[in-house]
Amino acid sequence: MKTYIKADKFFYAAGVKNAGYLEINNGKFGRWSENLPDETAEVIDYTGKWIAPGLVDTHIHGFGGVDVMDNDWEGVVTTMSEGLLSTGVTSFLPTTLTADHTLLKEVSKGIGEHYKEAKGAKIQGIYFEGPYFTEEFKGAQNPIYMTNPSIEEFREWQEAAGGLISKIALAPEREGVEEFVRTLTEEGIVVSLGHSNATLVEATKAVDAGASVWVHAYNGMRGLTHREPGMVGSVMSLPHTYAELICDGHHVHPSACGILMDKMGHEHIAMITDCMRAGGMPDGHYMLGEFGVNVQNGTARLEEGGNLAGSILKLEQGVQNVVNWGIATAEQAIMMASLIPAKSCKIDDKCGQIKAGRDADFIVLDEELHLVATYLDGEKRYEA
Repeated sequence: MKTYIKADKFFYAAGVKNAGYLEINNGKFGRWSENLPDETAEVIDYTGKWIAPGLVDTHIHGFGGVDVMDNDWEGVVTTMSEGLLSTGVTSFLPTTLTADHTLLKEVSKGIGEHYKEAKGAKIQGIYFEGPYFTEEFKGAQNPIYMTNPSIEEFREWQEAAGGLISKIALAPEREGVEEFVRTLTEEGIVVSLGHSNATLVEATKAVDAGASVWVHAYNGMRGLTHREPGMVGSVMSLPHTYAELICDGHHVHPSACGILMDKMGHEHIAMITDCMRAGGMPDGHYMLGEFGVNVQNGTARLEEGGNLAGSILKLEQGVQNVVNWGIATAEQAIMMASLIPAKSCKIDDKCGQIKAGRDADFIVLDEELHLVATYLDGEKRYEA
C-alpha cells in the first residue's frame, strides 16, 4: 500500500524540495510530488516539519553501554543498533580499536556473521580504526599492539568478517604503507589516515596510493606549522579526500571546524561521533577498550592523563551544532551527516540520501533541527 509523507521540506542530494508529498511504497522511497497524487492513499502529516535522509555514522565505537570491542555481537545488533535510532542514525559502521590480533578476529567474525540481524540502524560495514598507528598520537589506543601494516594479517580479519570490513585507518609513516594502501584500495576497501606524526611528504605518498579519508581531522595527528604542514596541513591541501570531523565543540573548536569546511568544502566533510559506550548513558566511569574513562560535562576522558577518549556525541546534535555555530546551513549540515559520510565509505548506493527505489530510511526534524521521529524501511521506529 502506498503512503505519502506530507512535510514542509525534503532534503535531497541535489537540493531541497519544498512543501509536498513523498511516496513510500513497500518500505522504499517513491517520488516527491507537490500535490497529493492519490486522494485515497494514507497520508502521514508532518506539516511544519522537515524530512531528511537517515543519518550515517561511519566512525562509532559504542552506544547505550555497548562497545564493539566487548566482542558481544548481540549487543551491537540489538542495544547499540536500536539505540542509534534515537540519535537519527539509520546506518553505521561498528568501529574497532587497536587491539590483539585474535580479539580483532573474533570481533570481526561475530559482527560479520550476524550484522543482518540488526534490530535498528543498519550495519553497512566494519571500520578498523587501527592497529597500524604510531605512538606519538596514540590517543585512547593501546600502543603495545601497534605495528606495521600487513596484507596477510588483514586478509585473516577480512575472512573472519565475511568480507564486511569496508574501511581501515593507519598512520602513513608506517613501513609498507604504500603497497598496503594500493592493494586494499584496488579491492574496494577505503583507507583512512590518522593517529599519526606524518609529514606532508609521507601523507602525500599514502594519498597517491589511494588513501582517501582523514581520521577525525585535527585530533590524533601532527599539527600544521609554517615549516612542516604535517597531517593537519595535508588534510587541508591534498585534494579529492574526505575529512571525518567531530562537531561536539570539545574535540575541535567551532572556528577550526569552520576553517576546515571553508578550505575543503562542505561536500568533503563527513561528520562523525567517535562515540564510545557511554553515549546515551549517565555520567560516570566507563571502559573504552582496555582503558578507564570518566564521562562528565559532555566529554569522555581517560582516567590517566585526561586525554579525550572518543565522545558521547549524538550525530543529530552535531548537525544542530554546526548550524548554531554559523558555519553551515541546515542543508549542508544534513548532507555532512548523511550523504557525505556514505560517499566517503562508498556506501552511498545503500544509504545517505532520499532516492526513489532506495530503502525508506529517513528522519523527521523540526525547524531547529531537533529529532522528531526516525523511520526505517518506511516504518516509524522512534519518536521523540
